[in-house]
Amino acid sequence: MPPTVAHAKSMAACKRLQEMPEFRDATSLMIYLPIPYELDVTPLALRSWQEEKTVAAPKLTWDLRHMIPIQIHSLETGLVTTRGQLREPADGDPISLDALDLVIVPALAFDRRGNRLGQGAGFYDRFLATPEFDGAAIGIAFTEQLVDELPVHENDVPVQALVTDEEVLRFTPATGTG
Repeated sequence: MPPTVAHAKSMAACKRLQEMPEFRDATSLMIYLPIPYELDVTPLALRSWQEEKTVAAPKLTWDLRHMIPIQIHSLETGLVTTRGQLREPADGDPISLDALDLVIVPALAFDRRGNRLGQGAGFYDRFLATPEFDGAAIGIAFTEQLVDELPVHENDVPVQALVTDEEVLRFTPATGTG
């Protein structure tokens, strides 16, 4: 996808998400720090800081396959590049899982039931399954990343809603259907 198209689609998806009550009502949220092919969620962080929301980004503990939300104050400083192109907070204050109102979830693909195809390490699935986290989990992706159905494994945790540059899909928890 050409960079100008990706930028326009990222802006459109972020605008849709900003209009959702889960975002408007959140006082704290965790975003991901996008790698080049992912939808850019920078506008969500910038808007959150304007509204004095607490913004976190995941710090990964690879040996434990664990993700810790760390408060960030900038997308320019205090970040390090780890494995591959992954960026994460160098250090900072962890945010307790029960304090997070919203988690923005990336994926390689989502289906129309809220299931996601991640990178295969299970970080988000374990994080979202943690009993202490009771906020909203909203996926965000380019329309091109939306498929009809994905294979589901027993440890997969679906998102409650999916935002693309063209639509918002909401899913019922019991069935995973929209």
